[in-house]
Amino acid sequence: MGKFSKEIQIALVAIVGIVVLYFGLQFLKGLTMFSSDHRYYAKFSDISGLSPSSPVFANGYRIGVVEGIVYDYENHGDIVAVLGIDKQLAVPKGSTAEIVSDLLGNIKLVVHFGPRFDEIMEVGDTISGDISQGLMGKAATLMPHVERMLPKLDSILGNINALLSDPALHNSLAHVDELTGDLTKTSKELNVLMASLNKQVPHMLQSADGALSNVDTLTHTLNRLDLETTIAKANATLSNVEQLTAQLNSPKGTVGKMLHDPAVYDNLNSTMMHLDSLMIDFKAHPWRYVHFSLFGRKKQ
Repeated sequence: MGKFSKEIQIALVAIVGIVVLYFGLQFLKGLTMFSSDHRYYAKFSDISGLSPSSPVFANGYRIGVVEGIVYDYENHGDIVAVLGIDKQLAVPKGSTAEIVSDLLGNIKLVVHFGPRFDEIMEVGDTISGDISQGLMGKAATLMPHVERMLPKLDSILGNINALLSDPALHNSLAHVDELTGDLTKTSKELNVLMASLNKQVPHMLQSADGALSNVDTLTHTLNRLDLETTIAKANATLSNVEQLTAQLNSPKGTVGKMLHDPAVYDNLNSTMMHLDSLMIDFKAHPWRYVHFSLFGRKKQ
């Protein structure tokens, strides 16, 4: 074989470079070179950023790739995505394809299998497509409710501001501070009181023990006393007092006669009168009754 000219060599190198570049781009896009995947179609009214080479997942596992996107001008703008799905996977009827976007903006297609795996879709069938709302979509759904709540929130905030600007609230807070200070002071005083009680309690317990000991001793002493003998003696004494009282009240005894006989009283009264007269006469004429002499001679 003769030598190639420089032009032919350059052309061959350019062709090989173009082929390598094409397959490299396909590989970087996630497309399998010389792919034998089964092709299905998914129809959407809005692809929301879905592009060729976007991954296709089922149950969190990658089962294929979006090979292309075709805009259907004849059917009022429907968009058809060409899905290359692993030929080992059988797609049941009733399956749906959903476009999902995460927080970082990554777009993927998720296939939700139908309920029955005994009815399998044919290769080339169309899967009904839908778009997942995601967090942003849910937030957009909530916006009307939020807009209706804004006037109420504004009114609530106005009432809160009015409440916060009320001088009574500041006075209440000042009173709360004073109350807290009083509670702190009271707590300290209680701590001091408890400490004092803790010191006095042992002495009080000792005193209580001593009192209980004295009561115990008194109880033992009372138990040792012969109460029956003491009561008998007391009864005997009362009996003697009753007998003495009876004798005093009886007119037959000496003391009773003195207390009840009028004659005895009269005689005593007369005797006292005579004794009184004698004392008067004794004071008036003492020499009649007392005889004395300085010189041994008796005065007549």
